[in-house]
Amino acid sequence: MSPHLQQQALCIEAAGQRLHGVRLLPARTAPNAPTLLFLHEGLGSIGQWRDFPAALCRRTGLPGLVYDRWGYGRSAPLTGPRPDDYLEQEARHSLPELLAACAIRTPPILFGHSDGASIALLFAAFWPEQVRAVISEAAHINVEEMCLAGIRRAGHAYAGNGLRAALQRYHDDNTEGMFYGWHDTWLRPTRRTWSMTAHLPRITCPTLIIQGAEDEYGSRAQVDAIAAGVAGPAEILWLPGCRHVPHQQARDVVLDTVVRFIDGLGINRYP
Repeated sequence: MSPHLQQQALCIEAAGQRLHGVRLLPARTAPNAPTLLFLHEGLGSIGQWRDFPAALCRRTGLPGLVYDRWGYGRSAPLTGPRPDDYLEQEARHSLPELLAACAIRTPPILFGHSDGASIALLFAAFWPEQVRAVISEAAHINVEEMCLAGIRRAGHAYAGNGLRAALQRYHDDNTEGMFYGWHDTWLRPTRRTWSMTAHLPRITCPTLIIQGAEDEYGSRAQVDAIAAGVAGPAEILWLPGCRHVPHQQARDVVLDTVVRFIDGLGINRYP
């Protein structure tokens, strides 16, 4: 880490679970500046963000918080199958308790990737007064066949041990429960009709929607439905040649666009 950005490990209790987090603290930031809160993907963790959260905090001068959701990384292991509405439960219960436990009182800017982006959008719908803006990267708002096909391919890769070994670097003993808690829930027949489209009109904050044109888990229809559905201003960053992880596969473009988006919020970022 740069000497200008301190890293502080956290043990957080939220919705009855122990969560591991890391707070990113710039040397100088304005009082009551919003926190950049990073919500990882369905197979993600703190480590899998790599240095992107730190780079964005340095560029914006804003504090950050990145954490392992329940069942991921160094957080408490998952017990039992995830319910069909696990994304809604994360947004309605776990995330508000996490913010309270971390004493984050200024409405944060949420940066979510994939499942994390769906949670960010749902949080902005459930708690519109408690979020400053949403950066939605590769979000799912309903179930597409191409998403299910991608998850099936991931299941084959995991069974072949290559993906399992890669994920164990980040999730250790949580790997098996984490993977099948994601894989089996999305492929469950009772979840085929899941949709969060009806919640979108309650989102009044500015929203930046990021997606790769070659995303193997979601189509342009997801992007257009989010932009059309939210009540607040929406901007789209569509990235030709990019797949499911734009913040790594198109890092510089994503960083520049997000910094410009945050600049446009009119936030006093420096003391």
